[in-house]
Amino acid sequence: MKVNESRILIVGLGLIGGSLAAALRASGYGRRDSDDAGGGGPVKRAEIVACDPNPDEIALGIERGLIDRGDTRLAPLVEGASLIVLAVPVLAMAGVMRELAGCLGTAAPNVVITDVGSTKAAIRDCAVDAFGRLPANLVLGHPIAGSEKSGVAAADPRLYANHKVILTPEPDTDPAALARVRALWAACDAEVLEMDVARHDQVLARTSHLPHLLAFSLVDTLARQDERLDIFRYAAGGFRDFTRIAGSDPVMWRDIFVANRDAVLASLDDFEAGVARLRRAVEAGDTDAMLAIFDRASHARHYFDSLLNQTSYQAEYQMQAQGKKLRYRVAPGGGVTGRIRVPGDKSISHRSIMLGALAEGVTEVKGFLEGEDSLATLQAFREMGVAIEGPHQGRVTIHGVGMHGLQAPAGPLYVGNAGTAMRLFAGLLAGQAFDTELTGDASLTKRPMGRVADPLRLMGAEIETAEGGRPPLRIKGGKTLTGIRYDMPMASAQVKSCLLLAGLYAEGETRVREPAPTRDHTERMLAGFGYDVGREGDTCWLSGGGRLTSAPIDVPSDISSATFFLVAAAITPGSDLVLEHVGINPTRIGVINILTLMGADLRLANEREVGGEPVADLHIRYAPLRGIEIPVDQVPLAIDEFPALFVAAANAEGTTRLREASELRVKESDRLQAMADGLTALGVENTLYPDGIDIVGSGDDGVSYGGGRIDSLGDHRIAMAFAVAALRAGGEIVIDDCANVATSFPGFIDLARRVGMSLAEEQANGEGA
Repeated sequence: MKVNESRILIVGLGLIGGSLAAALRASGYGRRDSDDAGGGGPVKRAEIVACDPNPDEIALGIERGLIDRGDTRLAPLVEGASLIVLAVPVLAMAGVMRELAGCLGTAAPNVVITDVGSTKAAIRDCAVDAFGRLPANLVLGHPIAGSEKSGVAAADPRLYANHKVILTPEPDTDPAALARVRALWAACDAEVLEMDVARHDQVLARTSHLPHLLAFSLVDTLARQDERLDIFRYAAGGFRDFTRIAGSDPVMWRDIFVANRDAVLASLDDFEAGVARLRRAVEAGDTDAMLAIFDRASHARHYFDSLLNQTSYQAEYQMQAQGKKLRYRVAPGGGVTGRIRVPGDKSISHRSIMLGALAEGVTEVKGFLEGEDSLATLQAFREMGVAIEGPHQGRVTIHGVGMHGLQAPAGPLYVGNAGTAMRLFAGLLAGQAFDTELTGDASLTKRPMGRVADPLRLMGAEIETAEGGRPPLRIKGGKTLTGIRYDMPMASAQVKSCLLLAGLYAEGETRVREPAPTRDHTERMLAGFGYDVGREGDTCWLSGGGRLTSAPIDVPSDISSATFFLVAAAITPGSDLVLEHVGINPTRIGVINILTLMGADLRLANEREVGGEPVADLHIRYAPLRGIEIPVDQVPLAIDEFPALFVAAANAEGTTRLREASELRVKESDRLQAMADGLTALGVENTLYPDGIDIVGSGDDGVSYGGGRIDSLGDHRIAMAFAVAALRAGGEIVIDDCANVATSFPGFIDLARRVGMSLAEEQANGEGA
């Protein structure tokens, strides 16, 4: 917004106030001439003045060029001020506000007031007492930044850079005042968020106030012991890191604990309960309980780091908000040769965690997919009290808690981009005794969940969804479920699995009929865990009330991930590639059947069964492909593989026709539309239909289409499909919004380079970056 602050008054020139002044000075924060109608005139720097009871702090601020002038008295500085920032200790706020109310009439007519206090309810009360009401031009705020140092001598112009500032506007706060305060902090390179007062005080009590309280207490406890010199002399880095904040300003923190007493005490109660649980586990030698606590904490800390550092899709909504996205740049041409093993099957990885957690005993998993989707499922069970070791190089150890051993999570279960996890969780959690909420990232919250919520309601579950049947899902616990006979209107392994998992907790028999075959991993794994599952023709069933017994699981390589390399080899002259240990479940081999019908030179070798799932090595070499009419019965067997298959069609001779695939429109993106748009951008002729597409391929051994720029819409399969397309492109293909590839295929770039593709990843900070 246009800056128009003539004089900024900072009340309190300590670390926070001094750093604000330093940041504004460094940014050249100012105002334009009032006669500047076009917005392009010269910028005049805003005058910065400060009030502080210590004249030495004022003198130092002037000497260092942080402020233009200052005074130990407030009234002389208020005159003409357009923006006033209250940066005094919380318990001093009442007196400052009363004094300010008495002289505010001399300020600029449009003056705005804000503060930096770390407790908001207490400061809001001070404002009401001082002004008789909460002024519309008062915007309460709190920068989440600081240091154990204090005073204007510690002022740092970068203190707020890339840190959050939380504003807590009220319903009647003046929008113009709010915008000006946002602009103030934006000038300091801070990330500005909004939150209501009560929520702010609760969150900060747990994330800031409680850690400081514990650090003060621990250091004080040790400092009063006789052997304190040896304790401190031999303290390691972890002790120093944790207790560093005990060096913070004692007076400031005393004020904070008094002002936010109720929220601090509530967070302390939670912490003491947690310490008591851990103490009982240590006393009893309960290794599973200790492991559950330690492992949950360890992985939660890694998850916290990933959010802060934005290293995974779990923070993608933040990356999108800040315009930070990943882009692929793929050079045309290349070869495809070698022998590789793609990551473990995502569908089986999800189910191994779910059933292992509900089983009695310890389940050992090999080949677990360490992608973000699977890790989100793993973390969700940790939050429900399940002890899980790993993953370490694809190995996970799950200490099962039995069918009724899950505990209520402390908050919503976040499953990121994992549609499979959310739909399967819906069935599993409908049978629990506690309430739960399932949420996900921005992409997942657009996907339909009514297809599982509606039949679960028929079973007696109580589920709330957002508008349009979309996430988040709020599931009421303690409901009695009854088995149903359900004819699925659309073939979906996720819906079938959801209902079977709910059926584990239902009275009587749950029977599901599917209109076309879908993957049967859930049925196979339930049987592997000793649960009786019936299957005849298009119907499967089970009865509730049984138990699961732990069993080892060896996760096959994911055929959906293998598909990108199968297509890469199928379209590239001279290719010769072996994909090892790939799952060839009969409900998943649509891609093999379709490529074979198109003329691919594809053979299965070393066929065997591992943990109830058939696997084989897939050997594929280049052969000219021909366009086909894809058999309708193969569509549900290859529903996730079609983005890559569309690239194969673009390189086949003649037209490939797909129908009865409307399911593709409700995946992570509308995959029919996204692929049609991308193919058009490359110059591939295609015709889009409501339930399918016709693709006219080139059919020769050379370049099949041009290069171009593709928007993957954040859909990992769209991104990887067009990366493969570059093998037969006439120019470079640039693919935007690729961060989500990690959700299903960690290591895709490395494997692509290993077989002969030329693919680079770069961060895009906005259009044209």
